[in-house]
Amino acid sequence: MHISIDRDVCIGAGQCALTAPDVFTQDDDGFSELLPGRADGAESPLVREAGRACPVGAITVTDG
Repeated sequence: MHISIDRDVCIGAGQCALTAPDVFTQDDDGFSELLPGRADGAESPLVREAGRACPVGAITVTDG
């Protein structure tokens, strides 16, 4: 699984960090970022839900 965040689209709503706090966090400016080591192979079952919860579609989750 590969997770990416389009930081140009992110508005810092924080829905990803609320939905999957073991994978996502927010930086000092309030924008979403992945916790270290989570860009590939994150196994949390909530990762896809976090992508769907993003109000602006800044999170992409793909297999592989």
